[in-house]
Amino acid sequence: MSTASTPGAVRDAADGPGTTGPPDAADRRSSGTATAYLLYVAGKLGGAVVSLVAVLVTSFFLFRIIPGDPVKAMTRGVPTSAEQLATMRRQFGLDLPMWRQFTDYCADALTGDLGTSYQFHAPVGELIGEKLPATLLLMGVAAVIYSALGLWLGTRSAWHNGGLGDRINTGVALTLWSVPSFWLGLLLIIVFSVGIGPIPGMFPTGGMSSGSSSGFGYVTDVAHHMVLPVVTLVAVGYAQTLLVMRSSLLDEMGSDYLTTARAKGLRDDLVRRRHAVPNALLPTVTMVFINLGHVAAGSILVETVFSWPGLGGLFYQALSVPDLPLVQGLFVVFAGAMILMNLLADLLYPLLDPRVGR
Repeated sequence: MSTASTPGAVRDAADGPGTTGPPDAADRRSSGTATAYLLYVAGKLGGAVVSLVAVLVTSFFLFRIIPGDPVKAMTRGVPTSAEQLATMRRQFGLDLPMWRQFTDYCADALTGDLGTSYQFHAPVGELIGEKLPATLLLMGVAAVIYSALGLWLGTRSAWHNGGLGDRINTGVALTLWSVPSFWLGLLLIIVFSVGIGPIPGMFPTGGMSSGSSSGFGYVTDVAHHMVLPVVTLVAVGYAQTLLVMRSSLLDEMGSDYLTTARAKGLRDDLVRRRHAVPNALLPTVTMVFINLGHVAAGSILVETVFSWPGLGGLFYQALSVPDLPLVQGLFVVFAGAMILMNLLADLLYPLLDPRVGR
């Protein structure tokens, strides 16, 4: 009963094997659909590869236009002769012509070698591997919460468009979306960490743990430290998902197949859950996968404000020098995560809507 009320089901019923045409017509259609999907996948993979190459090129030149000398920045306040400065530049490869630095960088990057950090004197890959779990923990928890919250509230707001709940949800979402994350984080620290007047602080001002516990106590300690940064990320992040889901669902609500579903006696919640929401998911799926890309990229401002030991804070440290190998490696990881998530979203689209990729 439910499948016949959607556009996809009507189309599939018209093309089914029980209709007119020889039996091999369905086979030809199936073969053509598979070929079209493979071409679609190949095109998306090719686009992702081109994007990764563009990221490699951009990451090299982008951070070299930043004013400042890494060698002088690392020796600031330390008596250093001109010969010592020249030796350090030679050690870091900064004395080579720009084209030679670029070709060496590309050759190393294609083999997985992101270079050695100037300030930490350690391979960039190892530094990223050490900080990545903290970022995945913080951003992963926040992304799951604000994606689920945005989808749920966006669906309810669109379905009850113009009601009191819709006006409240939309107003709050627009307000929080316009709030800078670092400002909101500082405000939460003042209110809930430092305390106001007789109200004591309830949460730590920063860090990932106090370092004085183990086992289950360590888990609760980390969770306690995560509350404020997660609240900051959720407050700013859920608004975008809510607004996109609300807009997509509003576009679907006037469709004929929803009217048909109601006329056949389906309850309102079934019409929403089985028909309207699945057809409104494509734009929101893109948003969710972009949020998943941010899980690996982290949040530079939030991690810096809360002194969270993740990739965002590491990027801020590297940018202050600038530590060219480290900022380049982090940029490639951040952009690569976004490209990968967009690719996965593109490959998922045909499963949600068979019309995509044909």
